[in-house]
Amino acid sequence: MFAALSLPLVAQDKPAQEKPKEEPKKADVAPQKDVTIEGLATIDGKKIPYKATTGKLVLNKEDGSPRASIFHVSYVRSDQDSANRPVTFAFNGGPGSSAVWLHLGALGPRIIQMSGDGTQAVTPPVQFGNNPFSILDVSDLVFIDPVSTGYSRAEKDAKPGEFHGVEEDVESVGDFIRSWVTKNKRWASPKFLLGESYGGVRAAGLSHFLQSRYAMSLNGVIMLSTLLDFQTLSPANGNDLAYQVYLPTFASVAHYHGVLKGDRDELVKKARAFAFGPYTTALLQGNEISDADKKAAATQLASFTGLSSELIEDLDLRIDPTRFRGELLKAKQKVVGRFDARVAWDDTDSSEIQADYDPSYSLAYGAFGTAMLSYLTTELDWQENQPYEILTGKVHPWRWNASNGYVNLSSKLATAIRDNPKLRVLVQCGYTDLATPADGMLYSTRQMLNLPAPLRKNITYTWYEGGHMFYMNPPDLKKMRTDLVDFITAKPE
Repeated sequence: MFAALSLPLVAQDKPAQEKPKEEPKKADVAPQKDVTIEGLATIDGKKIPYKATTGKLVLNKEDGSPRASIFHVSYVRSDQDSANRPVTFAFNGGPGSSAVWLHLGALGPRIIQMSGDGTQAVTPPVQFGNNPFSILDVSDLVFIDPVSTGYSRAEKDAKPGEFHGVEEDVESVGDFIRSWVTKNKRWASPKFLLGESYGGVRAAGLSHFLQSRYAMSLNGVIMLSTLLDFQTLSPANGNDLAYQVYLPTFASVAHYHGVLKGDRDELVKKARAFAFGPYTTALLQGNEISDADKKAAATQLASFTGLSSELIEDLDLRIDPTRFRGELLKAKQKVVGRFDARVAWDDTDSSEIQADYDPSYSLAYGAFGTAMLSYLTTELDWQENQPYEILTGKVHPWRWNASNGYVNLSSKLATAIRDNPKLRVLVQCGYTDLATPADGMLYSTRQMLNLPAPLRKNITYTWYEGGHMFYMNPPDLKKMRTDLVDFITAKPE
């Protein structure tokens, strides 16, 4: 626009000529302005007034041109001075997921109304209402949709693929956090990250990036149903670690469905001891294991999984989680969920060796998607014509940046804690999570050999009865709030 306005000044000796009017290019159209509304939530029995701001924050290149617009919704308590109030940046994972799950499922002042314990389908369209378990009373909240998710998009000449990678994602979300903190004058606020699933991987990377790139030291990182080392999640020929990691969760799931009896916690403890003890030895022997040792190991595995020892022997002691989901309740023609193995719906093809779908995903996707679009338009007063990408495959292929190896952010998190000894980490685990089994995180933190011994206490764990999105189970949601409030308000040592 400046170039167009300056042309007559350069060529004043030439007669002005009328030019046909052109339609403005998409890149020249002014972006939609932020929309702020006032709300009132009842949290922990108290009335909490707040301002909710929906908008897009533009990330710029070094030359000042826009490279991406990050869609976000922020909630700021309006009856307190925000300058020193804690602020929590929350995001989900995927990669390719918007923040709708944490936003309307757990943390925000409004929440969708699920049925029962979160394992039953809801009648559409799902309703939403006040969230008495929000943490807005103790921390302001910012929900972030990374590029290509939600309404966030690459701008102008930037290509979406430039943001679709482990390091690229950390850099762009980190730039957003820095920009939001600066714009809202919140550098003096205690700062927390809360990432679910792949969002926990992002949070681990951000804990190091924000500190090393922008000198932004965090107060806490909350890792919900997540992992650090993808080797723990990738059972394959040559990678037996994942079979060990899944075993304690198999035991918990089998107990939930009544296939195994006794004390659940004791069963899980014994499964964990076997997984990282005798089971390790059996797996390492490969095809040199004796028939007697193989039979003995299969018998033990049957006692921890509810599957037959004969099947386990046929599988060479290696139980794939998808096979487990299809086999556990096969006699009842049921398949259990991956995200939440408490969910067991009718099998659609019992002849399939592997589970042919994930009922826990089917349960959640439509409910959360409908609720989010309704909430954006009716309460947050945000209107946009493009699709809201709840969970998209458009971020793929994702650049894992791990040549001939597995992505592992353990050292990033350990370094962040070493360099900021006041940084605390809360790991939240669901007993029936077959997407990111809890023992993956337990293993990864045990392998943080570069974390000084006195700082290992900075990492704490808390457990929930549900699965990946355990907050869909009302008792777990209540406990989650208690755990988060305690974590955020804890006095620094």
